[in-house]
Parts: sequence; structure tokens; C-alpha cells
Amino acid sequence: MTRDALSTLAPIAGWDSQRAGEVEFTADTDPILPTPFRIAETTSASLGAVGLAVSDLWKLRTGRKQQVSIDVRRATASLRSSKYMMMDGKSIAAERHPLMGVYPAKNGRWSYLHCNFPNHRKVALSVLGVEEEDNDAVRKAVSKWDALELEEAIIAAGGAGGMVRSMDEWAKHPHSAAVATLPILEITKIADSPAEALPEGNRPLSGIRVLDLTRVLAGPTCARTLAEHGADVLKITAPHLASIGSQEFDTGHGKLSAHLDLRESDDLNTLKDLIRQADVFSQGYRPGTLARRGLSPEELAELRPGIVYVSLSAFGRVGPWAGRRGFDTVVQTVSGITARQGELFPGAEPGPQFYPVSAIDYITGYLMAFGALLALARRTTEGGSWLVSISLAQIGRWLVERGQVPEDELRDVAEDFTAEEIASWSTFSDLSIGRVSHLAPALQLSETQPYWERPAVPLGYHKPVWPARSRSEG
Repeated sequence: MTRDALSTLAPIAGWDSQRAGEVEFTADTDPILPTPFRIAETTSASLGAVGLAVSDLWKLRTGRKQQVSIDVRRATASLRSSKYMMMDGKSIAAERHPLMGVYPAKNGRWSYLHCNFPNHRKVALSVLGVEEEDNDAVRKAVSKWDALELEEAIIAAGGAGGMVRSMDEWAKHPHSAAVATLPILEITKIADSPAEALPEGNRPLSGIRVLDLTRVLAGPTCARTLAEHGADVLKITAPHLASIGSQEFDTGHGKLSAHLDLRESDDLNTLKDLIRQADVFSQGYRPGTLARRGLSPEELAELRPGIVYVSLSAFGRVGPWAGRRGFDTVVQTVSGITARQGELFPGAEPGPQFYPVSAIDYITGYLMAFGALLALARRTTEGGSWLVSISLAQIGRWLVERGQVPEDELRDVAEDFTAEEIASWSTFSDLSIGRVSHLAPALQLSETQPYWERPAVPLGYHKPVWPARSRSEG
């Protein structure tokens, strides 16, 4: 099944169906964690695709391919890598805000409120007419709402959340139909430019410069994945943008981090100077947002011919929800995933449940990196500026389309990996908060084993300047 999933990604790269056979997977298969959705299969396939794309770039450098191998259980653990960050024997994973969750609404329906960020929490409380962060008050207020009306009110006010739908309901929704017209991800040539040889170096992405203007999990996972193979990654954020504490230490491995406020002309000009020297620009703003700053794909292709522009959105570039805010949990909610998860693995209270990992987020991040790697290879061989487009909704659809584990195979599924497994998959980094144990990259390569050259740092830790192009040994 894992090779079948990898075969569905092969056409994106122009590979024939035999390429899937080049990746060595362990024999493990779903269910590995308590969910009917094939998260192990899809994650392992995504990492296998990354490995093959890295191997192709290595061949462009050296004339040699690499062997690619994936431990399926280890790949699945990567879907909640923040859980396994440990300091002094204790987890330092960021906790969800207590108000974030699913609440019963009118007529037996359920509503999800995304409250992890202060601005979204403020919107939800304002719409509900609740003055303090009190779960009982929120529950009482939600119970008076029609779930669909609450969804629309929160979105209109600039918040995030959704009505819990069944998978059948989502299949009939106009936006579901729109997403179904899109492939898993798209790679489009947006301008001509001369072919560019890869910078000198001894790792697959040595000398490649990546600007990471993404937040939360999916986008940052893309840039972290590129850093695993030698890219110089500079994360750009701003003090006024909300963030989630230790989550940055999970997704920040291998990166530099600087603050720029794009509302200020001087900072915007600094970013444009960085773009002129960059190779990959990865952004996760809602469609059209950066175009207002002169940072659309086409404008960047003029500013830096040969740029690879990676664009992430929640719900895709077409359909009635194309401009809507969303997160992994929102996509799970509206597409029927939480409804199905709750049927098979109920929580302490009845009702919808999230699956036990952030599969849509991390898989999207891996496939963003896959697209960037393919575009870099095309730039090397034929030139051009390239746009890689992807959304959480597209990846959620792919995950669901892979089918579900039969119910009779879902009994007695372990809720976690063994301590011995986690220890064997982990490494240590000396961070500003102390010495932290965390998962190492899951992908295995025969010549250039993935690793992060730089430890994760707090947001805004560095100046917004590029280091000398990396030529580090692999």
C-alpha cells in the first residue's frame, strides 16, 4: 500500500511507476496509531518522494544516485514530533489552549473553535458574546447557535473554525468539488530564465538559500526538511505575529530566524534584497495577501529570475473557500475526518475527535519540500522560475482517498511508540532553553544522511542577512 501511495506522487515528478520500487520501506503498515486513516502509508510515501527527489539532485551534482529507505513507524512518529521534545526528562511540547475544541451546537450538530492564537480566540469570544476565557461559558454560548451560522459568523469576523460535517456532507459541498479538480500539488513554470547550476557544496542542497515566510506547522516543516539536506534557511516573521512557544523549537531545526515587519517600507525593501539572493521563497499567507506587498509569484520572478516560489493555503486556489483561513484541525473538522475518528475512537466525552497526530500539516510540509526539490531540479536542467502550489485541503483529500483500515483491524492499537523506539530515533541539540532531546530526520539516505547544521533558535534571533553560501561536508 505504501508503494501504491508513492506511485500516486510519481506523475507530479514525471517519474514512471517503477521509481516507487527504488525506496526501501519497512514492512510496517497502518494502523500504527489509533485512527482508521492511513497516516503511516501516506507519510512514508511523502518522505519517500522527498528522498527520490533529493537523490535526483545529488545525481545532478555527482552523477550518482542514492539509496532511499524509510522506517514506516519512525515516519509516523514524525507526525507529532513536538510531543517527543524532551528536556530534563520532561516533554516541552506546546499545549493546545483550553478553549480550543469541539462544542455541541443546536440540533445535535457540533462546532469547532480554533483558539490557539490570541487573535482567533478574541474573535471567537466576541462572536459568542463571552467576555472571559471560560470553557463553561463558551459551551453554553455555542449551544445556542446553529453550527453553520456560527461557522460563517466566525469566518466573517476574521476567526477560524468550522461546523463538523460528515464525509458524505463534505463530498457534496461546493468547495469539496472545487478541491477535487486540483491535483495533490501543482508545479508551474511562471517565467523563463537561464538554467542555473547548483551551487558548489558537498550536500544535496549546499548553497541553496530558502526564505521561510510560513507559520505553525506545514510551511515550517517544508523549510525544516530542506534544511535537513544542507539548504541555508532564513525564517522571516515579525513581533506582532502570533506564535506558539516551543513549537518553534520543533519546526526551527536548521534555520536562521529574523524579524521583518512587512508593513514597514524599509523592512519590505530588506526582504526584497534577500529575495534577490535567494533560491526558494516559501509562504503561507492567504491567497492574494502578499501580492498587496509586491510579492506575488510573478513579481518575484521579475525580481529574482529563477526563483522557486512555494505557495501554501488552507483550502486551495479555487472554489468558494479559496480565501478562507484554516488549519489542519479545521480541515479535519469540515471534511468529515473528526466525525469518523469520533465514531471509531471516542474520547472521554462523546462527539467528534481529532486524529492523534497532525498528519495533514506534516504531510503537506513534506510535499511542499518535494515540490521545491523538483522545481530546483528543473531550474538546473531547463531554467525558469517555478510556482509550487499546495493546500491543506488537497492533502486532506489525498489522505482520505487512500481509504480506511477495516474496522476489525482497529482493535488494541497502541496509543504511542515505545520509549526505546523514541530514544533510538532521537538526537540532542543545545538550545537557548537548554539541552533538548528531539526526533532526528526520519528519511535515510545512503551517502548524505540528513541532519541539521544549526540548532533551533527563538524567533528573531538573527539579523536579516544571508550567511556565506554553505559548502559544508556531508
